[in-house]
Amino acid sequence: MRIGELARTTGATVRALRHYEQAGLIDSEREPNGYRDYGDSAVVRVCNIRALVGAGLTLEDLRPLLGCLDGDVLANRPSERVLAIARERLAVLERRIAAQTEARDRLAAALAAADPAAVPVAVPAAVPAARATTLPAAVPAADGADGGPAEG
Repeated sequence: MRIGELARTTGATVRALRHYEQAGLIDSEREPNGYRDYGDSAVVRVCNIRALVGAGLTLEDLRPLLGCLDGDVLANRPSERVLAIARERLAVLERRIAAQTEARDRLAAALAAADPAAVPVAVPAAVPAARATTLPAAVPAADGADGGPAEG
């Protein structure tokens, strides 16, 4: 089946399918005219890739699981290897969320300190004053619209 038909059948975009192929997760044969030709098994594999990526895994996470992607991966209990990969991905996401939450809290504290009369911004109590960032006194507009000289 050609790439457009595989895309329609699986709900993936043609671009995503090319990306999966470049990542080594699916493969195709080239027809004499250069078109990609995918086997029928590609449908199951692409659906599994999409389901696992939708669950939070990355294409890199899926590489060690190539042998598992041709069956119904969601119907069976995950192997210890899959669970280990998923736990590691979850730990990465948790670290990123913690870093973003900390940045948001610092910005919220800086906004509250810079303009206490404005609509209150929820500043979590967990942000110590010493860690709160302050906003600069002024940032000149590029066109001088703030009354200051134009940069340039």
